[in-house]
Amino acid sequence: MHPILVEFGPITIRYYGLMYVIAISLGLFLLHKEVSRKQVISKATGKILSLDDLLDLLLWTVPAAIVGARIYYICFQWQYYSRNPLDILKIWQGGLAIHGGVIAGIIAVYLFSRCRKIAFWALTDAIAPSLILGQAIGRIGNLMNGDAYGLPTTLPWGIHFPSSSPAGVAYPGQATHPSMIYEMVLNLLIFALLWKLRRRNYRDGFITSMYFILYSIARGIVSFTRGDSLWLGPIRAAHMISAILILAFSAFILRRHLYETTKPEIHLPDKSDAQDGHR
Repeated sequence: MHPILVEFGPITIRYYGLMYVIAISLGLFLLHKEVSRKQVISKATGKILSLDDLLDLLLWTVPAAIVGARIYYICFQWQYYSRNPLDILKIWQGGLAIHGGVIAGIIAVYLFSRCRKIAFWALTDAIAPSLILGQAIGRIGNLMNGDAYGLPTTLPWGIHFPSSSPAGVAYPGQATHPSMIYEMVLNLLIFALLWKLRRRNYRDGFITSMYFILYSIARGIVSFTRGDSLWLGPIRAAHMISAILILAFSAFILRRHLYETTKPEIHLPDKSDAQDGHR
């Protein structure tokens, strides 16, 4: 495992940054398809969100998410960063907490939706599948970087990270759980489920709620193996936040009856139906 993909003189391409670029690019492609399918409209223009609108959305959310993820992480590691303030800027070394990024990103999406007069929950439902897929891709960067690492393990699939990596520094010479791979697999499964559910025309907010519930369950499971967990006293912060999100969005689904569909699904006959009709 090595964090750097290639170096061209003073130019360095890191896996961490590359995975973000891939995740954002693929997410934008899927989001564009989804807002077109769902016909997410800006009341300010009376038109379906265009690619330019979505690029503007990225300019709002991506910086906000990165800053939020970094601030969240630093708050839990303030004892270190208060003594090493310049390290606050070194995000390529890891230290981006997903919960902080999601919270800041949601705030940015809300402000964007208000400015452009877009239905907030319709927009977040379109974003959710792309977001969880992006998180899965981002875990490849964690793997190459050696961060988001697991606790020591004797299991045959444990990974020995380089001594210079965050995992190698924390547990020198020991194999650790590939926690980032566990989460990547679970995130891909969540993406597949959300991508399927999105066509069932549930009320706005259902897909977003399922994203938070399913991801919180996955993160809660994986956190038991994490060696770099952030703590709230004796409790892992991820477990606390995940429990709150599961309860909050489960209640939101039930209170708003989001599990109901807004219109019946229409079965379009395929070729076999047509052939049967002529017999």
